[in-house]
Formats: sequence, structure tokens, C-alpha cells
Amino acid sequence: MTDVVNVRTIEGIVVPDAGTYEIDPAHSTVEFTVRHLGLAKVRGRFNEFNGVVEIASDPFESSAWATIQAATIDTRNSDRDAHLRSPDFLDAEHHPTIDFSSTGVQQTTDGWSVTGELTVRGTTRPVTLATGFDGAAVDPWGNVRIGLSAVTEINREDFGLTWNQALEAGGWLVGKQVKLEISVEAVRNQQ
Repeated sequence: MTDVVNVRTIEGIVVPDAGTYEIDPAHSTVEFTVRHLGLAKVRGRFNEFNGVVEIASDPFESSAWATIQAATIDTRNSDRDAHLRSPDFLDAEHHPTIDFSSTGVQQTTDGWSVTGELTVRGTTRPVTLATGFDGAAVDPWGNVRIGLSAVTEINREDFGLTWNQALEAGGWLVGKQVKLEISVEAVRNQQ
């Protein structure tokens, strides 16, 4: 295999070569941010996930899917993580996965927009991810790798995660808006 990675330019935007790319969890992150007391941004991540990005010859026909193991939520606080796994939030025992499946790809002024269906706790809602292609490289073992990033914001209550606690001075303990940030390194399947 050559050290030159083929990329293409479509309507002025560089995209990866067509192919099937499997997410490399060791070099990828699925992270989130939510407000606590309306003040601090509490950050967390999911430690186990997998997925595939299918880059089509026509990039507008590309697709992706991912599955996240809900019980692997990690906010660096074991008590909070246990509460987030409980029926008050993710109910990981009865809903072990969080799933995403794309439904469309559109070009934007600064990259791409991927629409899809996100399923959390058995509830499926449409989401739109602002995505970017972060580059391509050949690793020391001859594998073609691509970098992709995505960000979106959801209202957790839309997915049935409605637990909260009112504060004496007004407001809520846990924010409703959750920012999701995904950074993926994916490896092209050998053909």
C-alpha cells in the first residue's frame, strides 16, 4: 500500500475516499456536557462504543451508525455515574444501548451536516450533527485512517430523561440541554 492517502474535493470541500470505515474506539471519544446548578459545565464520556462510517462515491449518499454502551457512562464521580445509569436517567439495565443511525447528508457553508435518528432509553428522535472531516493518514501498519468530528445539542427531556430537582433559589439541579461532542478515528476496511 502506498503512503499517499486519496482524498477528493467535492464542491470545494475535501472528503475521504469512498469506502467502509470502522470506528477505532481506542482513538475516538463520545463526550457530553451538561450544566449543574446552572453554573458549572459537567463533562462526561462513554467508554465503550462501536460504529461504521460508509463514505459513498457520492458523499451525499454516505451513511453512518453507532452503538454506545449506556452503562459505560463516566463523569469521574462514581455516585453520579450510578445515578445516571439508574431508571432516573438512562435506565441502562433495561436500555443497554444508545443508538444512532444516519438518514441524510447535506453540505453546509463550513462542512457537512448529518441528519439521523438517535435512540436513548427506547425513545427515538431526529438529530442533526454538524460534522467535519479532520484528515486522512496511513498508519505504520498500512491501514488508511480518517478523522471525523461531530457536535450537536439535544434536550434530554425529549428522550424521557426528566428527573430533576428544583432549587430553593429557583432553577434546576441538572440542565436540560446536553451538548454531545464526538471525535472519531476510523479505519478503512481492507478490500
